[in-house]
Amino acid sequence: MSCSSSRRAPVALALTLLASSITHAQDAPSSTAQKPTTLAGVEVSAPSSSRTKPDFPATQASIPAEKIQATVNAVDVEDAAKYLPSIFIRKRNYGDTQPVLATRNWGVNSSARTLVYVDDIPISALIANNNTMGAPRWGMASPETIDHIDMLYGPFSAAYSGNSMGGVMRIVTKLPDKPQVTIKQTEAVQDFDLYGTHDRFSTSQTSVTAGAQSGPWGWFVSANALNSFSQPLSYITGAGFPNNTSGAIPARNKTGQVANVLGAGGLLHTRMLGLNGKLSYDITPWLQASYMAGFWSNHGQSNADTFLTDGAGNPTYGKTAGFASSIYGLSAHHLMQAASLKTDTKGDFDGELVITHYAFLKDSQWNPAGVTTSTDVTTNGRLASYAGTNWSTVDLRGVWRPQGYGGAQEVSAGAHADRYELANTATNLTNWQVPPSTTTLYSAGSGKTATDAVWVQDAWRLDPAWLLTVGGRYEWWKASDGFNFSGQAAVHQPSETSNAFSPKASLQWSVAPDWLITGSLAKSVRFPTVGELYQLVSTGSTYTSPNPNLKPERSRDGELAFEHSTGQGSVRLSLFQENTRDALIQQTAFLSQYPVPVNYVVNVGEVRNRGIELAAQQDNVLVRGLELSGSITFVDSTILSDDTFASTTGTTAKGQHAPYVPRLRATAVATYRPKEVWSFTLAGRYSGRQYSTLDNTDNTPHVFGAFDKFTVFDARVQYQIDEHLSLAVDVDNLTNEKYFLYHPFQQRTYVADLKLTL
Repeated sequence: MSCSSSRRAPVALALTLLASSITHAQDAPSSTAQKPTTLAGVEVSAPSSSRTKPDFPATQASIPAEKIQATVNAVDVEDAAKYLPSIFIRKRNYGDTQPVLATRNWGVNSSARTLVYVDDIPISALIANNNTMGAPRWGMASPETIDHIDMLYGPFSAAYSGNSMGGVMRIVTKLPDKPQVTIKQTEAVQDFDLYGTHDRFSTSQTSVTAGAQSGPWGWFVSANALNSFSQPLSYITGAGFPNNTSGAIPARNKTGQVANVLGAGGLLHTRMLGLNGKLSYDITPWLQASYMAGFWSNHGQSNADTFLTDGAGNPTYGKTAGFASSIYGLSAHHLMQAASLKTDTKGDFDGELVITHYAFLKDSQWNPAGVTTSTDVTTNGRLASYAGTNWSTVDLRGVWRPQGYGGAQEVSAGAHADRYELANTATNLTNWQVPPSTTTLYSAGSGKTATDAVWVQDAWRLDPAWLLTVGGRYEWWKASDGFNFSGQAAVHQPSETSNAFSPKASLQWSVAPDWLITGSLAKSVRFPTVGELYQLVSTGSTYTSPNPNLKPERSRDGELAFEHSTGQGSVRLSLFQENTRDALIQQTAFLSQYPVPVNYVVNVGEVRNRGIELAAQQDNVLVRGLELSGSITFVDSTILSDDTFASTTGTTAKGQHAPYVPRLRATAVATYRPKEVWSFTLAGRYSGRQYSTLDNTDNTPHVFGAFDKFTVFDARVQYQIDEHLSLAVDVDNLTNEKYFLYHPFQQRTYVADLKLTL
């Protein structure tokens, strides 16, 4: 990577800090014992890697492993965070490969507005900003490896890029002190009833983990095999009733137009295998090297179920092309690798170097080009591939403590570089069921983005009651080698560049030992992802159009938080506001010339998210063993301007509610532990309705493509049979709430898991 002389100075500073930590390690205290950190009444020992990470200066929420195990049906890592304040994990079903993280000021379709880390390793997929390939790579960890999860709200730390405008999730893992093996078997059954689908869908998952520490070495490996059958993820609709057929269900789409339901699509059978491992070596008592790798394999087959019959009563597709889009096969192999070198001197200096690479070794989806008669499809088809898509990141961080470890001041600095490359092609097939039978190119979207950054942050305790944190981040961004091909037209897109400086400031006041007031201000800039600029998808159940002329979105954030500790609990009230100019927002349109919905991204003039969040938790409420926690968040998300919005019906975007942000969101969790071996949990989540259009014309609820309000309750009972064996029984969506978030979401599901620890 190339850097100008102006870039080299901060990079040199970070290198100096890393080198200094090695040079002065002899001055550090000889003991490397870690002090326990109390999280929600549970003591955990955080890994030493956390010491090179500057403390986050604004609002945080945490959940420890012990609470996750007792209260959450954590089939996958992302499940562990679903009851954190203002958090929503968009997980449509077990086996979903696209669980996106939504936060208090940005909803779904905003995967690039949050950052997710596993032990300082970024697992966010900033290749895109959507609900598909933009989902974090959660498989780089397993639920059994989690020590705790921290959620950091807002872009108030200079250590993170503008992609943190929605927040930062840090998943901290642990290595067992002694050799340990866990085997977990999970079984789930969902009864689904909607339109013409009345069926039962099952999921089976086997997870095995093993780890140990021996002298300077530590290791952990995990394997997860899943076999899942999903409910319909889409529906085939039409503006009329196909000739000479019956069985269509009269319906409308989200904007109130006729969209009769002809059948169900996306009935996906998924066979997934995830492998990940970590190896660490303590070179010295204060210097550790580690390597992490994860391999993910996914094979699936999607089918369609027609509700139509012909005059003789036989099933038929009614010559509706949308059925072909819901019939496809897929196969993917992905590999992620990460290496780190970090110090924990407990002295004046510490440093950390993290390098990562993620590669789409194979990622293909193939489907027929259309339908013929009856329930037959064409022999020819198309193959969409992302093979060759990849990204790499490098982070160098250093910490200087002028007054020593635990002193009143801590100066941190760092440098960052990332490279993202998109390779997205669709080719014609002579036989859609034989992926190697490729002929000519049908469409293509490719390109690259690169970001270099330097940052510095100073946390200074002015006196025991006041902590001031100030910092700044400067970034250089470039998009290049953009190429799009569709039909007979090929376009080489022009290169784009942009630079930005983002200042940060936070002031904390400890009013009393049990009261804390924090005020924070920040500017952040999010540059368009390579997917938003160049991705062109023309197969499957959606069509995505590129926009190479997108501008970066720039936000100004502020938060005022009041926190009070109650001894066995806490309560927090946060007032927040974010003004974002040139907001990058995805839109979905149902156009008559396309058999599937069309997605595209636009810059919206200015969006304001203003809200209030109340979060509280308390242990031993009324009786010993009863734990209560919950949150409620109100957001007024308003489009202040959008001069480029064009409407053929006279509607306007100005003054409307911003897409994908619910006005009200709430969570509540009650756990009762009458004895150490038993825990009973009832949890609820509420989300108000959302709009997905800029002019808020999608006001028809409970239809395919709509974003409904919902209230979902989950129940869990866990029993620790003995020190080695535990059993849990869950019911997700206890009241069988039926709702759409574009897709129909999971209905009542019964889950049981048995875990053996050796």
